[in-house]
Amino acid sequence: MFNKQHIVRTIAATASILALSFTAACGSGQSTASNSADSNDITQQTYKPGKLTIATGQPAYEPWVMNDKPESGEGYEAAVAYAVADKLGFKKSDVVWTRTAFDTAIAPGAKDWDLNIQQFGITDERKKAVDFSSSYYNDSQSVVVKKDSKFANVTKVSDLKDATVGVMVGTLAYDYAKANIKDDIQTFNDDAALAQALDAGQIDALVTSTVECVYMVQSEQVKDAKVLGRLPDSEDKSGMGIVLPKDSKLTAAVTKAVNDLNADGTIKKLQDKWLAEYTTDLTELKK
Repeated sequence: MFNKQHIVRTIAATASILALSFTAACGSGQSTASNSADSNDITQQTYKPGKLTIATGQPAYEPWVMNDKPESGEGYEAAVAYAVADKLGFKKSDVVWTRTAFDTAIAPGAKDWDLNIQQFGITDERKKAVDFSSSYYNDSQSVVVKKDSKFANVTKVSDLKDATVGVMVGTLAYDYAKANIKDDIQTFNDDAALAQALDAGQIDALVTSTVECVYMVQSEQVKDAKVLGRLPDSEDKSGMGIVLPKDSKLTAAVTKAVNDLNADGTIKKLQDKWLAEYTTDLTELKK
């Protein structure tokens, strides 16, 4: 009798252990499945899971961002940012904006944002420190001078060799000016400082993106100024890309989003809405 009871108890205990093991295994499977689902959900791979943190300049200028309010979605880059966010599965309320300097955004190191959009030209050198999406705009470079400047009527790039030329450091305008205008140029940390220098007479001419040049003149950041013209062979063939931290888990998805927005015509519509008046009817300077 004792042996039979012992056997029954042993069988019962074994069954209980197996049941517990099965339950644990099921729970583990559910947890693994859940973790796997999270790992495939791009909205959970961000700096703050469930939110998309997007950085832009401080301040951000028109027509890229209207009234320095990217959260409004008004302005070309603000509109592109929200279109990309939508493609990634984020609602407008899930987007969090922050501000960074231009040069620190593309420097090596950890970032406290997911995307950064402020007219970053895509270059191989920058790709060593950060990731880029595909291009959402291909701009050219132009020149701004004061209307009463002795350089106000020049028609050739070579005529600027005696001018004091200013550019923003680390930009495509810097590379172009060094290679095609003169080696000795003055550099500034942002377009605001660049415009102030020309307005104050510290430089004779500034070189920056065509869109920015037109805005500087229209908004009178530089008073009594004119866009001298678009620089020849200055179109940025690589284009402007959205910057992401190096090896970001979002890079492929953001690139696909930009590609899709190009393919479905959204990018063209946004360019027509926000940039058309800044890029037409400009004379191209001769070499």
